[in-house]
Amino acid sequence: MDIVKKFLQQHSISEIECLVPDMTGNARGKFLPTRKFIAEPRARLPESILIQTVTGDWSEEHDQLVDPADRDMVLQPDPSTLRLAPWAKEPTAQLIFDCYDSEGNQHPLSTRSVLRRVLALYEAEGLTPVVAPEVEFYLVQKNLDPDYELKAPIGRSGRYEVARQSYSIDAVNEFDPVIDTLYRYCERQALDVDTLIHESGAGQMEINFKHGDALALADQVFTFKRTLRETALEHDIYATFMAKPMEREPGSSMHIHQSLIDSRTGRNLFAGDNGRFSDRFYHYIGGLQKYVPAAIGFFAPNVNSYRRFVPDIAAPINLQWGLDNRTTGLRVPDSPREATRIENRFAGADANPYLAIALSLACGYLGMKEQLQPSAPAEGSAYGHNSRVEIARTLEEGLRLLAACQPLQEILGERFVRAFIAVKLAEYEAFAKVISSWEREYLLLRV
Repeated sequence: MDIVKKFLQQHSISEIECLVPDMTGNARGKFLPTRKFIAEPRARLPESILIQTVTGDWSEEHDQLVDPADRDMVLQPDPSTLRLAPWAKEPTAQLIFDCYDSEGNQHPLSTRSVLRRVLALYEAEGLTPVVAPEVEFYLVQKNLDPDYELKAPIGRSGRYEVARQSYSIDAVNEFDPVIDTLYRYCERQALDVDTLIHESGAGQMEINFKHGDALALADQVFTFKRTLRETALEHDIYATFMAKPMEREPGSSMHIHQSLIDSRTGRNLFAGDNGRFSDRFYHYIGGLQKYVPAAIGFFAPNVNSYRRFVPDIAAPINLQWGLDNRTTGLRVPDSPREATRIENRFAGADANPYLAIALSLACGYLGMKEQLQPSAPAEGSAYGHNSRVEIARTLEEGLRLLAACQPLQEILGERFVRAFIAVKLAEYEAFAKVISSWEREYLLLRV
């Protein structure tokens, strides 16, 4: 804690945001004056916040998942996550906390705990996962009425984007003031952002992170989402990570590049001899192919997520893998031997980064333990003439597959899986009660 105290003094911090990522990947927590934090760095929060739905409600199983008395959990700060909150008016720091129960065990319903649990399996085998997330997002006009469709914001030229401008430099420059603020905030927080590109959609962009430790990168994505939202608001627009925010525009993903190194030697274990792939590489892909269907609820955790899975604009609708092939759900980029990696393309930008990374690693781990063999790599377009979606098309269907998958439940913890299913089913049922404009348009007088 001496490093933390030095940081707080160096930056004249007056207040600390004590942050806990919830089930959706958003920040819960409390504000503490610096003097109080230094006197007692631990904090407490009700454990029920870990299982609150995106609408602010709880599932009918609430009292079976947490103590009906709404007990507190103990929060312990992770000093490695200490960062400035550069958008705050007063000198403010942000710090991510781990959650523990009253017996001192990591709380099983904490999404950060779930990722730690998966990483412990790799550590026991002498293996270290390396990940590099790519996060897509949209900049949109402020929208105060949810009945109105979202639109791209006006750029510095005074015009809207109306055409798809993939990788366009000029299209990014339209939002230079926003991007400049974003990069400045990222630099002040030591976020390892690598590149930024304009994606296919109007106002859609992608930020890439440098590869590194899985937990650290999940923390960075969590922090980046907060940073981008604050940046956008500062420029009087919104930033959204919805998987499919606009009907006629492509969805937003969070592709997860992953490789595996020997913890002792640092050697990339996906690379085989003579330019080939290793057995571990093939087993890992086999695990992803087998278990992604049951894990899809973590990669696509919201009702809107499934609108992204359409055979268009390199969307991941199949379980095939291929060499530098963006029509497959699992892509192996063309790279030097030491950078051999697998890109999981299933996760949406709306996914909780802790859970998306944890589940991708869990699927690969099971593949290696079961020594699964993948299919042959796809060549050419994996969509084909009779393309069909090989994964769940609704949140409810994905949750049923998860409920029937015992191997994933054992890795993640049965209590956590039960809680995740309960929370997401509550959200699904709330959504199912809403009558859409499509139903009123086409069914009102025709059925």
